[in-house]
Amino acid sequence: MARHSAIPPESFDEILAWLDPDRDVAASKYVQLRHDLAKIFTYNGCADPEGLTDEAFDRVAKKIHELKSTYEGDPRLYFRGVANNLIKEEFKKVKTHVSLDEVDLPAEQITETEETTDLEDCLQSCLQELSNEKRDLIIAYYAKEKQAKIDHRSELAQQLRISVGTLRVRVYRIRESLVECIESCLERKTQQ
Repeated sequence: MARHSAIPPESFDEILAWLDPDRDVAASKYVQLRHDLAKIFTYNGCADPEGLTDEAFDRVAKKIHELKSTYEGDPRLYFRGVANNLIKEEFKKVKTHVSLDEVDLPAEQITETEETTDLEDCLQSCLQELSNEKRDLIIAYYAKEKQAKIDHRSELAQQLRISVGTLRVRVYRIRESLVECIESCLERKTQQ
């Protein structure tokens, strides 16, 4: 699920205030809540736990004005309820996908094509065009998988002394510039 969080800063501040009036305590609860939601999605076999965690926060952000005044109880429970709904939605999507188990595949296996090689060449070339700091950040960001990925990204954010959300925005911007660079590179290669 390729997506990026679209929570406006003022909604994010309201979420923090809703979690706890003390900003530091709220920040700790926020980090723990993100971690807990990602674990819930992972435990339920969701393909993109981090993306679903973002989606849960996006959905709450859209209703935060109303929730602050009407919801009674621990706000984290509301987030978990949203997560449960997202899991149900994911399961519905999975049921609508067709299994490829019974499809006869051609006997000839696809080998590395010129197109794949061009893509890899362009990726390497575009990575070299980035500053060392940006290149190291994007490589580190995508270095791990599953739960290790979530933990590693939290550690990266702590090392950089930024929030995980800010880290995501930085990586998103780097990735977007890489995509543009790769597309230009591939276009040049096809014109040759």
